[in-house]
Amino acid sequence: MPVLVGTAGLGTEVGWWYYKHKNMQSAADSGAVSAATAASAGTDPSSEAKAVTANYGYANGANNVTVTVNQPPKTGNHTSNSQAIEVIVSQPQQRLLSALFGSDPVLITARSVALPNSGTGCVLALNSSASPAVNVSGGNQLNLIKCNLYSNSSASPSLNVAGSASVAANQVGVVGDVSGASSITATNGVKTHISPVADPYANVSPPARPSCTNGKIVVNSNGKTTSLDPGCYTGSITVNAGAVLNLNPGIYYLDGASLSVAGNATITGSGVTLVFTGSGSNWGTASIGSNATVDLTAPTSGATKGIVMYGDRNMPAGTAFNLTGGSTQNFGGAIYLPKANLSFSGGNGTSTSCTKIIADTLTFSGTSNLQVNCTALGTATIGSQTAQLIE
Repeated sequence: MPVLVGTAGLGTEVGWWYYKHKNMQSAADSGAVSAATAASAGTDPSSEAKAVTANYGYANGANNVTVTVNQPPKTGNHTSNSQAIEVIVSQPQQRLLSALFGSDPVLITARSVALPNSGTGCVLALNSSASPAVNVSGGNQLNLIKCNLYSNSSASPSLNVAGSASVAANQVGVVGDVSGASSITATNGVKTHISPVADPYANVSPPARPSCTNGKIVVNSNGKTTSLDPGCYTGSITVNAGAVLNLNPGIYYLDGASLSVAGNATITGSGVTLVFTGSGSNWGTASIGSNATVDLTAPTSGATKGIVMYGDRNMPAGTAFNLTGGSTQNFGGAIYLPKANLSFSGGNGTSTSCTKIIADTLTFSGTSNLQVNCTALGTATIGSQTAQLIE
């Protein structure tokens, strides 16, 4: 009987060590991710890692706990990667029954390595609670070529991929959970419970609008190209089927006015930003019909550098925007609609294309192909202040 009791006691002690290691590993994992995130944001990774592990009960220097932060890692497969951060948490455990086999304390150690994400985001849903904040359903296909999808919603699901829909991306990261993960192909994985991704245009505002032009603008098919100059418009702009509208370079303010481009209509413009603004219950929106030809490219300098569409932050949350032109719809630059419920279908995904989408919530319909060859346009980076575990 004493032998059985001793064996049971020893098993309990070993089980306690495993329990401690599991908790310690969670602390090391969170510490490494937070440290890598802090490093990408320009703050001290060591202080961040130690603050996070302390929240797990492993404060450096307390109760014989040691928290070591190395950049780059001292061991493992990433010792030559200057961006990788290694966090090691250790604490000696006093022996109980196991003292029969040795007198030295048992050192429990957990190690983790994290790396900042590359900032190659091309889709970001900002809403913190919508379920889902990003929806891809039916037979729709979302192809994010060498770029990432992020959703800041903590809901379950934060991202919904339903029916025969599919998502292909470099990486998918959501604050909440994913529904339909089996329909997602992500080269660098699907990450849940990530930290929210910062709004890259949170501090960007267009210049004050000029005096506005009243009256509606309707462009009909007449075999000619109609040109429009930048300025402020309070009447809707409608491009009917077969018509061609060219926007001259500059900023276009649609103050309570809508932009409507019918199917089989054409709208073009280089060095263009469309700003949707308004007041009260009257806000500018946009609607692009299926098979419309869209070729709009953002400015490469100035206050709206890299932004092809900009939505006023005072716009009511959930304001509807429908950009569903399909494969002939090409936006060069960032579509920044932070309060919009955006329905999107389009993009040709060519090697020279650059489209980034930031909205409150997003629904993808049809087939969408996005890529982020954006160096020439100077768009802001999406997702640089996040990190992932690599060891």
